[in-house]
Amino acid sequence: MLAVNLSELLDGPLPGVEEALDLVAGFDDALVHGLSRLGEDRAAALAALAGALAAGPLGVRAGEAAEKIAAGSVADEHLSVLAGGRAALFGAVHDALLGRLDGALGRARGPWEASPSAASPGADNLLAGCRSWLHELAIAGWRGVDHDLVSAADQTIEALLAVPELRRTAVLLDGLAAELRASSPIATMERLPARRWADLWTRALLLSQPGAPAGAPQPAATVSGRLLILGVDVHEHATAVQIQVHAVLEPAGGGTSRLVRASVAAPKVDTIVGPALWRLLQWHPVLLGALAEHRSLDITDQPLLDSGDLVWHDDRAEAGEPADPFTTARVLLGGALAPAVPPLDRHPVRISEPVLVEGYTATTDGGEVTFDLGGQALAVDVERLPSCGPLTPELVAASTACVGLVRWDGGRWALQPLAVQAMVKRKPVTAHNGDWALGPTDPKVMKAEAKAGDSVAVLRERAGRLLRR
Repeated sequence: MLAVNLSELLDGPLPGVEEALDLVAGFDDALVHGLSRLGEDRAAALAALAGALAAGPLGVRAGEAAEKIAAGSVADEHLSVLAGGRAALFGAVHDALLGRLDGALGRARGPWEASPSAASPGADNLLAGCRSWLHELAIAGWRGVDHDLVSAADQTIEALLAVPELRRTAVLLDGLAAELRASSPIATMERLPARRWADLWTRALLLSQPGAPAGAPQPAATVSGRLLILGVDVHEHATAVQIQVHAVLEPAGGGTSRLVRASVAAPKVDTIVGPALWRLLQWHPVLLGALAEHRSLDITDQPLLDSGDLVWHDDRAEAGEPADPFTTARVLLGGALAPAVPPLDRHPVRISEPVLVEGYTATTDGGEVTFDLGGQALAVDVERLPSCGPLTPELVAASTACVGLVRWDGGRWALQPLAVQAMVKRKPVTAHNGDWALGPTDPKVMKAEAKAGDSVAVLRERAGRLLRR
């Protein structure tokens, strides 16, 4: 039944989505070359973006900002308005896409109710420094960025990191600076990640506005109850790893079940890959045990953000009874209340909704896997399969049921598998991304791990030796 519902996503494009994305692309192209070097075409692109906002609250100010920038006057307030307009267009696209997905799944979603965010004393000067650097980036354009311009952010980032309430903005700014530094000289790059850099620039500029919620989101409430895990999404980078657990929460005392997420992270070096990643997260043994052993969790007073994210405290959770994620998905997923999306998170690439898909036919063509949903082909994003779990493209292609995340990226819907049920050599096989959270269970992988040694333990021992000197 769910496969048939998902096929509704593939019926055709939503009206206005491509047009909105084209307007954003025009603005992003202006950022590539710099707002100080606007030609006729790029000035027209800014005017078109402002025109799309004419009927909204930013309308008059967006038109003035586009005119001023085209005339060579690039002020902070002009950039802020156009950044807000760009975010608003992406928000409209996000809402349209998520509305179609919720309609296809019959999924109810809670209303957005923002919790108050306390401003940090003395933050205005630091945020002004942040805006100043972002202003210089916009004027120079990505093609005009050099090491001196990137390094100009170092002092601001260091000052922001020293204020706990501003670390979210600091980390975002630091990440953008690091990507620009690693890509220099940008002028010689054949292709630029123009949308990604514009996304980071836009978010940083909006977070650095006076009165913006620059600090980390504050919990809206604490929750207790039974947490039934659906699957885990592994986010791996050269210097960090994060696992994001998708689950259904049955509140203590009754009430509507709700979809929640729980994330934990750890720093790493680029030599730690594969199953060794789980050892970086050993400070969360209860959560890792539940993933590996397919157990429910009894949680008590876990902080919950408005976004549906639990601020995870491992000492507030206890392992419960065995709980099969596929059973959880079949019984509870359809009726669980989905969380509202925070305003700054309303972006198409952030759509990541857990679903159960069954009754499909998997096909493989040139390494690409698709699920045939009654005549409609849904792309399967096997490139997102983590190296620290047992899922492989071959296993996904042999599957008959899948718990995964529906995403929208690159102009299309795709499914990211978190767990599959398959027939391998006429035997039923079930595999989950988190199966190796307490160590690999595949004999071949275990043998390779033993031969390679424990890289995490070696690095910790060497770091301890250096600290003792």
